[in-house]
Amino acid sequence: MTRTDGSPSVQAPGSGRPGAFALLADWWGNHAPAQITLLIGTIVLFGVMGGTMVENMQRFGIAPGFDFLHRPANFEIGEGLIAYTARDSYGRAILTGLLNTVKVAVLGCGLATVLGVLLGIARLSGNPLLSGIVQGYVEVIRNTPLLLQLFFWSATLHALPGPRQALNPVAGVYLCNRGILVPGLAEGTDLRWLGLALAGAVALAAGAAWAVRRRGRPPSPARSAVVAAAALALPAAALLAGPPLVWDVPVLQGFNFSGGAALSPEFAALLVGLVVNASATISEIVRSGIQAVPAGQWEAARALGLPWHRIMRLVILPQALRVIVPLMTSSYLSLTKNSSLAVAIGFPDLVSVVNTTANQTGQALEAMAILMGTYLALSLAVSVAMNAYDRRMARRGRER
Repeated sequence: MTRTDGSPSVQAPGSGRPGAFALLADWWGNHAPAQITLLIGTIVLFGVMGGTMVENMQRFGIAPGFDFLHRPANFEIGEGLIAYTARDSYGRAILTGLLNTVKVAVLGCGLATVLGVLLGIARLSGNPLLSGIVQGYVEVIRNTPLLLQLFFWSATLHALPGPRQALNPVAGVYLCNRGILVPGLAEGTDLRWLGLALAGAVALAAGAAWAVRRRGRPPSPARSAVVAAAALALPAAALLAGPPLVWDVPVLQGFNFSGGAALSPEFAALLVGLVVNASATISEIVRSGIQAVPAGQWEAARALGLPWHRIMRLVILPQALRVIVPLMTSSYLSLTKNSSLAVAIGFPDLVSVVNTTANQTGQALEAMAILMGTYLALSLAVSVAMNAYDRRMARRGRER
């Protein structure tokens, strides 16, 4: 409890617990009447607005609620991870857009992390040319709007030559105005055995990590080597003994390519734009994290005769992660939310599908509620995962 002057009050020894009224008064603070009045006024305001909204919807023949999710959508979606046709429901259309958003966010976070770490390390290079190039890259990307960058990448990919003059930088990979074509697994390839083997490898690694935490001390190098060999042997055995993986390589036939896996120009532009934009921020986070490691750690590692790459991998980066990981959460959240700009370049993400749904059904409020709730859930999922990883890193640091 607190006194009226804001200082904490001390309960007399032997006195009973404070009553409900005292707890309520302490919870409301020193200006309870004003706060209660503000709360009641806010509730009344939202009630009046809600009543007016319902009346207007009824006047236009729109029934409030989410029943529209079961009606046929009657619009097509250019690409998606699940099968979808115009005869499917609005709910399935929104799910298709959500999966497209998740696909872009997951791939974007992974690629941006790899590129950002490499750029952050290169920024600290002793080579002034390399360091200057990275610094210029970071300054240009961070000081231009993301939407402008997406327009640039979209225009660049659409300006590529046609399929017959497609660029072929690597065998089996083609760049043209129809998108980016890469080899992919042939249709009907059986992946069940490989999936089971990968699941077994993950379970084995998780069990070993749990055993290490329970014992409270690191395992011996021999035991670690055995666990790693067993985890790698399961997928290898599935690849050797299971059904063979058949790869489908894109081939030019007539005026277009057939076979392989294709990334549409819209998806490729969105992914490249998000990765390039986020990698600039991540590179600065990595640079600051590395510079936060005391110089004595570098000197001690050099005194042991370790080469530069081993110093970075074994000594510097593990300590820098304590600074890097919390800041990376913000970058991942920004990338996930920035994927909503896909609507500007024509990629059918969640925002695009929900906007089309709202325009066709008139259920704008319900559609916006779905959109806000979905992005809130995605952001909370990213935060929970990164906070759990941060706690794990902190626990490892204390154990060492």
